[in-house]
Amino acid sequence: MTTSTLNIFQRAQEGKYAIPAFNVHNLEITKAVLETAEEMQSPVLLAATPGTVKYVGGEFLAGIMEAARNKYKIPFEVHLDHHENVADIKRMIDLGVGSVMIDASHHPFEENISIVQDVVAYARPKGVLVEAELGRLSGMEDDMSVDEKDAIYTNPDQAKEFVERTGIDTLAVAIGTAHGLYQGEPKLDLERLREIHEAVDIPLVLHGASGIPDTLVHETIRLGICKVNVATELKNAYVAGLRSYLLAHKDENDPRKYFSVAIADLKKVVKSKIIMCQSAQKA
Repeated sequence: MTTSTLNIFQRAQEGKYAIPAFNVHNLEITKAVLETAEEMQSPVLLAATPGTVKYVGGEFLAGIMEAARNKYKIPFEVHLDHHENVADIKRMIDLGVGSVMIDASHHPFEENISIVQDVVAYARPKGVLVEAELGRLSGMEDDMSVDEKDAIYTNPDQAKEFVERTGIDTLAVAIGTAHGLYQGEPKLDLERLREIHEAVDIPLVLHGASGIPDTLVHETIRLGICKVNVATELKNAYVAGLRSYLLAHKDENDPRKYFSVAIADLKKVVKSKIIMCQSAQKA
């Protein structure tokens, strides 16, 4: 992994805070996240799902991130979120992505290990961090949908074996979170998280954090979570701001104007999540 990415996680683990990972979908969202993070001096990860890479284009995404590295001084990295195609992951590594998630959690345990080992073997010599998932979250992420009945919690004993055999750098755990917004009160299995944290010594990742109360996220950070993914709340704020402006200005056709309101609303969410992760002034 790159020194900067390694340092981001090491400092978070030692400092008992989490790195917010924001799903970005275009240039406007990317700039809004980085501008807010720099204002608050917070390290961040910019997460791109397979759908985002397809929409933006791998080469364009790499170009945006290269420009961002030259402009912003805070520690940040581009992260592939919930990618399942190994060939696509390797292609994006070659384009300069510094952090990847290989999600083979829907496969049986041994096959999951084998697929993750392949990615680690390719990424490690190139200095790229690898995240993998054990267990499955319910809900919708991009085109991936998991019914609640198919969600599987992470087994602490399996987690230890999984980490040792794959050599991954971070582990995404399933402890009751879900992709999308929650219909009721989120109920997380904190005792399971405690057992996983005791079983492995690498940073743990919390997916499906949109809608979880800050106090509950703080408790997961205390129990080993070093990265918190935020997607749905970011998209909702962006769309709400855009919709509100266009409804009030039906003749407006200048994206520089109507995007500005959407970006302002989005930045408020980014700020609140940085505060939630306790990562402000940690850059």
